[in-house]
Amino acid sequence: MASRGYGSGPTQTRQSMASSGGAVKARQLAQLQQQLAQLSNNLADTENLLRMTSVQAESMRGLGSWHAGLFMAASKVLGEESVQQTQQQGGSGPN
Repeated sequence: MASRGYGSGPTQTRQSMASSGGAVKARQLAQLQQQLAQLSNNLADTENLLRMTSVQAESMRGLGSWHAGLFMAASKVLGEESVQQTQQQGGSGPN
């Protein structure tokens, strides 16, 4: 009888270790699946943000062109006024 009790002990321990090992593996797989889902969501968000950034960068380029045009126009107007003031001061000085 003692040998039977002794022989059944390690078998039960192996079975319990196998079942607990299976539970640990299942828990780890569930965590991995959750992490992969989170990673997939984060990558999708990143893709959307990059797409939006690309659109905004193109808009900024257009805005920069508008501002460059305004600066050139302002420079031309101010330059012409400066030339006219110089001519008026030069023309009225000798008379």
